[in-house]
Amino acid sequence: MAEITLKSLAHSYTDTPSGPDDYAIRQMDHVWHKGGAYALLGPSGCGKSTMLNIISGLLQPSEGDILFDGERVNELSPRDRNIAQVFQFPVIYDSMTVFDNLAFPLRNNKVPESKVKARVHEIAEVLEIEGKLYKKAKNLTADEKQKVSMGRGLVREDVSAILFDEPLTVIDPQLKWKLRRKLKQIHEQFDITMVYVTHDQLEASTFADKIAVMYGGQIVQFGTPTELFEQPNHTFVGFFIGSPGMNLIEVKRCPRGVCFGSTVVTLDDWQVELLQRLKSENIKIGIRPEFVEVSSLPSDDTFPATVVDVEDLGTYKIVTVQLDHEKLKVRQPEEFSAAQGEQIYLLFPRQWLKLYVDEFLVQEQK
Repeated sequence: MAEITLKSLAHSYTDTPSGPDDYAIRQMDHVWHKGGAYALLGPSGCGKSTMLNIISGLLQPSEGDILFDGERVNELSPRDRNIAQVFQFPVIYDSMTVFDNLAFPLRNNKVPESKVKARVHEIAEVLEIEGKLYKKAKNLTADEKQKVSMGRGLVREDVSAILFDEPLTVIDPQLKWKLRRKLKQIHEQFDITMVYVTHDQLEASTFADKIAVMYGGQIVQFGTPTELFEQPNHTFVGFFIGSPGMNLIEVKRCPRGVCFGSTVVTLDDWQVELLQRLKSENIKIGIRPEFVEVSSLPSDDTFPATVVDVEDLGTYKIVTVQLDHEKLKVRQPEEFSAAQGEQIYLLFPRQWLKLYVDEFLVQEQK
């Protein structure tokens, strides 16, 4: 396994990029630490697969370096980098048995046959496909084929890292959870550096210890699932993580904080002071539906809002409310009761109300 460092890395699919919009990966520095289980999360087209292919050596970056344990590997082939990559669709040989598919990478590396047999059986046991070892791969189900594809990546003991590019795309929904847990168990057992690319936040948080969220060719935040949820560093992270995502409201400066329409939201003194120093007019506040508090009675720090819709999701309800000209989502317990058109009062607890300038979180400077 290896520590993978991206140093001043950038990539463009055009020969003469003229600006940031011409880059699939905008210049970045990032480290995937040795033995970590990571997810690379983001929407289609944000640069996830491009980054994975640069790490594996399938693609040469336009700028910057890739380092494995401090050694530059830009010119090394995927084979020489000892990288295993598992793709969206299973990459296996249908005419071979499952055993021979799993043995193939080892035999390519001239591993003694006695060791090949032991290692193949070990990986097959972990993946729960021992009973399929001597069946032709073409007779397997889609999830079994993907298990074999994963096994081909896991079977080599000298692998620097395993990269997963949305490996559960072809798997039935009821089997996805089981396979995600299996990958997590494999990581804990073998302590291999793993990077898992997905657009599904549930997949990312189930598998990874830390998640890198990509947006517009950049990693806009790298943290634990809890950090991404409670302290989103970018408006995209707030919007993309959570169901529903963070409420985001465009606001303007006011003497005591910020305002939208006739609504004034007071901020902490340090936030007001920082806003006075910053020149940008791109200002937003954000709060997650889970953190908005609701009351049937007004008080000095609440805002009157009108109930627009109530979605009953079984164990909780998502309430859509109108506050001034903004529609917000509020998560409430199952026993919440309010009719459409009814007035309720919202409280934004200070610790959960976030301030963003130019889409990035404004943080107190200590």
